Amino acid sequence: MIQIRPVSDLRNKFADIEKTVQNGEPVYLTKNGYGTMVVLSVEAYSKLTEDVEHALNVADRLAEESNVRYSHDEVFSKIRRTLNDENL
Repeated sequence: MIQIRPVSDLRNKFADIEKTVQNGEPVYLTKNGYGTMVVLSVEAYSKLTEDVEHALNVADRLAEESNVRYSHDEVFSKIRRTLNDENL
């Protein structure tokens, strides 16, 4: 079940929130009726970001092995062309 709680619960009921996130569930926090943040366990956050971290590590390794560098315009022009070709 989705846990939506006021941000004040982070201070007042921390133990409850901690137990929920340790069970692998996120807790959505609201302030004045609007969503402000999501609390996750370190393990859940790591699972969400491990693919990105791996890709960044690969990119860093490749950058160290090459002197080729691209400008902002070159990178985004190529991305736009690729996206436009896929949408045809």
